[in-house]
Amino acid sequence: MSELSGATILLVILLGGSALGVLVQPFLSEHHRSQETTDLIRLVVTMLVTFAALVLGLLTSSVKTTFDTVDNDLRSFSINLIQLDRLLGQYGSETDAARALLRSYTAAAIASTWATETNPPGGYYPMDVAPPSDNSIESVKLGDMLAHIEIDLHQLDPTDPMHRRQAVVILNQFEQLMRLRWRLIEEAHSSISMPFYIVLTFWLVILFASFGLSAPRNALSYITILLGALSIASVVYVILDLDTPFSGLFMVSSQPMREALAQLSR
Repeated sequence: MSELSGATILLVILLGGSALGVLVQPFLSEHHRSQETTDLIRLVVTMLVTFAALVLGLLTSSVKTTFDTVDNDLRSFSINLIQLDRLLGQYGSETDAARALLRSYTAAAIASTWATETNPPGGYYPMDVAPPSDNSIESVKLGDMLAHIEIDLHQLDPTDPMHRRQAVVILNQFEQLMRLRWRLIEEAHSSISMPFYIVLTFWLVILFASFGLSAPRNALSYITILLGALSIASVVYVILDLDTPFSGLFMVSSQPMREALAQLSR
């Protein structure tokens, strides 16, 4: 389910809960409309509003922190690509094939991860490396490209102490790159579970149903409830979209990877 469809469904459910409250309101007996009952309803609604605001605020803060973490990890991954390429270049011509494959990997990763943006120019990298789902950046072909680079690095045969030290540093740099890659793959998945989302929706439906029960029967009240439901749905949309940093409207920038590719192409 996409972020937009999830927010739209939530909007419809909230408006349905409010409509149910409005429909039930005329059938309430007179003692249900006493001052004591009205005060109690206002107290409960205030509690529900405070609780919903607290939960939504914490969720927004949490997913924004995760989004920023992914952005920082992507920048670290890009820096590691540049550092690995420079180490390979310093080793010598034996690493030319690995450097070319690393450049192809970087270009293919940009093209597959940011599919809605302009692809890197040139036909030196594979185009059919799309991940299996929208909420993932893991690709079998991209993984195979890195596996081939690892094999090439293990096949290096240093002939002197300097190259032996360089080979060790290169392998350590590659292992760090792989750790960052798997961290990004794990961080690309949504952290909000469906049961929690269903429970949150249930809380919000109760809140909007109580609005409908106590709202005056006039157009301004209905418009106010509609605007409130739109606001809540938009907040949930932002939360769901930030929770998937490699898809949707709010995505981490591809600029660090593109800058890394520019360095690798020199």
